[in-house]
Amino acid sequence: MLTAEQIAATVRGITAIQRPDGAIPWFAGGHLDPWDHVESAMALDVAGEHDRAEAAYRWLADNQNPDGSWYAAYTDGQPTDRAREANFCAYLAVGAWHHYLSTSDEAFLDWVWPYLYAAVEFVLGLQAPGGQIAWRRAPDGTVPDEALLTGCSSIYQALRCALAVAEHREQPQLDWELATGRLGHAVLAHPERFLDKGRYSMDWYYPVLGTVLRGAEAHRRIAADWDRFVVPGLGVRCVADRPWVTGGESAELALALWAVGEPDRAELILRWIQHLRAEDGMYWTGYVYPDDAVWPEERTSWTAGALLLAVAALGGDHATTTVFGGGTLPVGLAPRDSGCESERCR
Repeated sequence: MLTAEQIAATVRGITAIQRPDGAIPWFAGGHLDPWDHVESAMALDVAGEHDRAEAAYRWLADNQNPDGSWYAAYTDGQPTDRAREANFCAYLAVGAWHHYLSTSDEAFLDWVWPYLYAAVEFVLGLQAPGGQIAWRRAPDGTVPDEALLTGCSSIYQALRCALAVAEHREQPQLDWELATGRLGHAVLAHPERFLDKGRYSMDWYYPVLGTVLRGAEAHRRIAADWDRFVVPGLGVRCVADRPWVTGGESAELALALWAVGEPDRAELILRWIQHLRAEDGMYWTGYVYPDDAVWPEERTSWTAGALLLAVAALGGDHATTTVFGGGTLPVGLAPRDSGCESERCR
């Protein structure tokens, strides 16, 4: 699908964007958000750029707020959106466990633990009694009574990785186990607890990508909206009613397909989106196919990062298959009165 040199060119594209302080913005001169920053760091690890990946995590440590959060956006090191989004803050746990699995660096895991612990505690402070987690704390400190299915699916994966770190360090966190179980049950059994964002493909595949759904349930979910979001030969729509395919969503769907045992379809999706590849090895964010137009005219670090992670999973990279396969990650404790019949609740 990609030659070694093509992969190396993509990696060089990400490293060219990374700032000397370790920050990885969307593109040179653009803004950074903590979630996509971590995704790009994970892509650096699968490419063997471990020092650069660690520099990205050190940037997070240097910029963590006293309450364990990060702001939603930074430009040139300064916050430009002071909301604190739950899934952005949780994703450090995925990156940290992935980095450890890539490097076996016990010193890194010891160093990152207090930052990871504080981030998880911030996120769980936003959990509602029903298990769902509010999507953000606003700049004025208020918390909307609103949760997002995509964000909560990502947080579920992050909590499982956080539990894996805690277990490895022999520091069990019972509160985290309970919170993980409650969140997983909410995603599985209570769609009414989340805002309706069904137009967006991320709400379709993220319960699979975030390791909440596996087995027959995952296959049913993928099949249900395949024709609604997938454009054969081009990739995956970001929004169902817009003629716009995007590289990031396409690569993430490929990763979800790999995770549920469909590597051939995963590879097909990745082959389709090679039309987004630029001469420098980076990938355009999206393509409006009726107009034959790249839009927006941005080659984003996170689009390249998502593609490299999907390729790594297909290639059997241990760290990537572990955090996205989910088979060996702790699952938390399901609520005793959940009544959930899913295989993921038992």
